[in-house]
Amino acid sequence: MFVSDWMTRKVITINPDDSISDAIKFLKEKGIKHLPVLKDDRLKGMLSDRDIKEFSPSKATSLDMYELHYLLAKTKVREVMKTKVFTAAEDTPIEEAARHMYDKYIGCLPVLNDGRLTGIISDRDIFRALVDITGVRHGGHRISMTIEDRSGSIKDVADIIRKYDFHLQSILTSYEKVMEGQRKIVIRTKGEGRFGPLKAELMGSFADVKIKKG
Repeated sequence: MFVSDWMTRKVITINPDDSISDAIKFLKEKGIKHLPVLKDDRLKGMLSDRDIKEFSPSKATSLDMYELHYLLAKTKVREVMKTKVFTAAEDTPIEEAARHMYDKYIGCLPVLNDGRLTGIISDRDIFRALVDITGVRHGGHRISMTIEDRSGSIKDVADIIRKYDFHLQSILTSYEKVMEGQRKIVIRTKGEGRFGPLKAELMGSFADVKIKKG
């Protein structure tokens, strides 16, 4: 799964010489939080609703409403935008993009191909990827447990699930907050199998088993 699979391709952009008033209008009309700033088809910066909010109060302490509107109309995007922009490539794995956004405390990454803007990946796109990858919209049972970290341990669980006529919809694993030599797994199933026997065998064979339907 790569950024190109989840990014928004139709990107609303703005010019460095446009006004902050224009930027506010775009953000409100389109229901977005970030505007890539382009000039001559090249990325020059990023402007977010947070940048505008941080700019406005500092300038507005002694201004009335009309003076503030005048200020925003005459202030250029280039004066407020961030020029240090973190970006992603289309072939960046989606999990690496998510880690980068989390580590840098940013809400989106412009996506570049040969220096040209081809899309944007936002925190909302990351949420959509998580929802789609896990298959949560399709229902089924969610099974989580702690298992040994050894070759074939996930297959052992999968075989039990299939034995009771369920199919596998997604498998996620993690080494966070478990003892060395163990891993946590979350499996989402699909199909109407024999739930009672499945639950009984899993509860008797593995630690920390939690099963939830839906």
